[in-house]
Amino acid sequence: MSPPAEPRTSGWSDAETGGCLLLLVLMADAMAACLAAIVMAVHGLGQGDGGAGRRTVEPAPTDWTPVWCWGTLALAAGVTGVLLLRVGNRVTGTIQLTLCVILTGTVVSAWP
Repeated sequence: MSPPAEPRTSGWSDAETGGCLLLLVLMADAMAACLAAIVMAVHGLGQGDGGAGRRTVEPAPTDWTPVWCWGTLALAAGVTGVLLLRVGNRVTGTIQLTLCVILTGTVVSAWP
């Protein structure tokens, strides 16, 4: 009697898992970008001429909103880039990490 055959593993389930992971990463990055865009838009609406006719001697408070928004996007891109590299998607992970570096430069330029 021959030994039982081992179950075959197909590459199809790996492709499905990778595709689902890429879809989740794309959705997470899109949600982070939408959240940052909404926060920046609402923040921009509050920058109107609220104190017309008033003179103040104290300086305006430091505006940290752009730093937090761009920093959140950079963090999201960096984390997803590292996860993609660990899973084995080298090209997509490298692109995500490059985007993270670009966004980090934007954070540094927005620093007050």
